[in-house]
Amino acid sequence: MKVNTLGIDLAKNTFQLCGMSKRGQIIFNKKLKRERLVSFVNKLDKASDFTVAMEACGGAHHVARGLIAQGWNVKLISAKFVKPFVKSNKNDAKDAEAIAEAAQRSNMRFVGVKSVGQQDIQAIHRVREGFIKRRTALANEIRGLLLEYGTVIPQGIGKLRKSIPVILEDGDDGLTVNFRELLRGLFEELIRCFEKVEELDKKLQIIYRTDENCKRLSKIEGVGVITATALVAAVGDPSAFKNGRQFSAWLGLTPKQCSTGGKTTLLGITKRGDSYIRKNLIHGCRAVVFHASGKSDKKSNWISNKLSSKGVNKTSVAVANKTARAIWAVLAKEEEYRRAS
Repeated sequence: MKVNTLGIDLAKNTFQLCGMSKRGQIIFNKKLKRERLVSFVNKLDKASDFTVAMEACGGAHHVARGLIAQGWNVKLISAKFVKPFVKSNKNDAKDAEAIAEAAQRSNMRFVGVKSVGQQDIQAIHRVREGFIKRRTALANEIRGLLLEYGTVIPQGIGKLRKSIPVILEDGDDGLTVNFRELLRGLFEELIRCFEKVEELDKKLQIIYRTDENCKRLSKIEGVGVITATALVAAVGDPSAFKNGRQFSAWLGLTPKQCSTGGKTTLLGITKRGDSYIRKNLIHGCRAVVFHASGKSDKKSNWISNKLSSKGVNKTSVAVANKTARAIWAVLAKEEEYRRAS
């Protein structure tokens, strides 16, 4: 029997490989060191329907690119779609077997392999988000510490940034020398976070102006620098989605279903997928909703009708759902966005 599907359970140093025939019979299930993976796979019979399958986890895109460069057909599967195929107790051998079995399903959904450039953009977004969270945490920490000394700062990180230098220069506010030194150190760290975010924003601006997909997405209402670059980085292969609704469901913008016996029950949105992209997309569409008043085009009239019955939040999510479908069409078909008249 020949190996038709190779399931690989990834780890830091040791991989578990499960070779499965076309009929689903296990031919081998063995451990292998990371550095021996490519040479071992290259010894297998490279048939036209041979598939190498892995979970879409940390390091999977790097391994997938290496195998694709050797001419192999590589498919990545979301971990939640592999889990139902794990039999009995969980271990590396069972996981590799489950990956191979899941990959043989004709209706399985796969994850597009990201390029190095896409991972670079995604890394910028992750680091930027980390600095923003650190900046917010520092601002709250400074505000809370000053409150203990009877100093109240108005809400808003911009007001905090302007108030701290004034407080540090004021010698009659009752703050001790030790606390002033501590406050100065926290404020300097806060300023560094601001500078890092601004530096990363400039990098995203350059990508936004030069990348062809970002240029196309920039013409869609509610899609700005952050959303466009994050989408280009996250969507490995737009053709992995059958249509715009699947893409919207991947972003978690479609309703949950709890249907049975022919009775359909729709709940709130699923909130699946990347919360970072969904958050920025909804905020961008919230701006579209606020600017729809006074306009007479088809989309603005639809938004106005939704606002009267659903309110701002639900309407913003509905607009984000529509926008996600337009984004998929632009990315998958490589066409320019045509604004509704």
